[in-house]
Amino acid sequence: MPRLVIAAPSSGSGKTTVATGLMAAFAGRGLAVSPHKVGPDYIDPGYHALATGRPGRNLDAYLCGPELVAPLFAHGARGCDLAVVEGVMGLFDGASGQGELASTAHVAKLLRAPVVLVVDASSQARSVAALVHGFASFDPEVRIAGVILNKVGSDRHEAILREALDESGVPVFGALRRGGEVVTPSRHLGLVPVAERGAEAVAAVAAMGEMVRGGCDLDALHAVARGAGPLDCAAWDAAEVLGSLPRPAPSRNRGSAPDSGPRTPDGLKGPGGMDGSDGPRPVVALAGGAAFTFSYAEHSELLAAAGAEVVTFDPLRDEQLPSGTGALVIGGGFPEVYASELSANEPLRKAVGELARSGAPVVAECAGLLYLARSLDGQPMCGVLDADARMSERLTLGYRDAVAVSDSVLAVNGTRVRGHEFHRTVVDPGAGATPAWGVTRPERRVEGFVQGGVHASYLHVHWASVPQAARRIVAQATEVARATEGVTPS
Repeated sequence: MPRLVIAAPSSGSGKTTVATGLMAAFAGRGLAVSPHKVGPDYIDPGYHALATGRPGRNLDAYLCGPELVAPLFAHGARGCDLAVVEGVMGLFDGASGQGELASTAHVAKLLRAPVVLVVDASSQARSVAALVHGFASFDPEVRIAGVILNKVGSDRHEAILREALDESGVPVFGALRRGGEVVTPSRHLGLVPVAERGAEAVAAVAAMGEMVRGGCDLDALHAVARGAGPLDCAAWDAAEVLGSLPRPAPSRNRGSAPDSGPRTPDGLKGPGGMDGSDGPRPVVALAGGAAFTFSYAEHSELLAAAGAEVVTFDPLRDEQLPSGTGALVIGGGFPEVYASELSANEPLRKAVGELARSGAPVVAECAGLLYLARSLDGQPMCGVLDADARMSERLTLGYRDAVAVSDSVLAVNGTRVRGHEFHRTVVDPGAGATPAWGVTRPERRVEGFVQGGVHASYLHVHWASVPQAARRIVAQATEVARATEGVTPS
């Protein structure tokens, strides 16, 4: 698979513009382009998806482990002609205190991919050669294949930069003019997501593609991508992963629905086909729309492989959950921006509360946690949790090591996970009588809520690292639905 990693010396150099522009430009040539993003970021992959027409996928060596980076990449890139991987922060910046772990350089080495460095040249002349030389020589295992100069002031400025880099021996694959940057509005957590911008986002991605097409040597970049080293790994496959796992243990927190019917040896009924039955596939409702834009593509793939019918709905517009909903997954996003609209949708809030009280699985991460709270910035929410949420001046950001401290729909007590927090909100209290997680690093605390079939937490977890979570959700949705309906097996 021809592939490129787009990196930079630091944040703010223009990686997202260049990476998205390259994706759009190569797609415009008729290539099937596979888009990827290093790290836990949910927003950039939305722009990547617009540029390529394929799901934007994350490659995170901290959340998923280094061993899954290449298989997840190969899974996302199936059937494509070229893959473009946007880096995170500076090239060598990774998990705090963990060396190279989860850095762009680490992922580039795991993928055996050449790196193209995007350099903000706005305040540099000949010194650019020293900067690039330093990055090219810092780690011999990272192959810096060339440079794209960004924010170049004039033809004369470009000539000076190119002359300096000629001496360094690092090729220049393009130069983008200062003042030609595409406007991509930001707010408290970064870029405004694609789902909120509509036609503006489409136009912005098209402009990125046009800018890169006019300023970069696409043929040379494609040739570099074709020189990537071979990957000796099998592509990740949700069905194969789930099939290789032992059966999940039963949860002791499934809610108050009456129990009936025989169980499989693990204590849980599986969905149709997984436990030998021919029952219907349980419906797992997945929150989407402008308020809930954060979800890893592998989550819905794992749910489907576990036997679910995954149906996306928009809490801003839909007044009822999808027909037959047996489980609900609410990921991250910006409910704080849409608190009034979410509150005004009282029929849906009541439906979510009723589903939670039935004992059906309800899994909420970050934004979902806020939505399940009693209130958000004084606006009534679903009232599933005896807690209130509000905006805060403080940004909470970073990787977390955690352990499940309660049996829940998501994990059994003692399950260790790596997660990520990214929010400017506070929930009071921060944990329920039965917490979800015990955070062990970087600080020690309990966090989140487990009650009945509900698991709500600030922690974002990539289910590729804990695929049994998807199977537990689907199996328990099936069990609760059968028990509630009073179905007696033959």
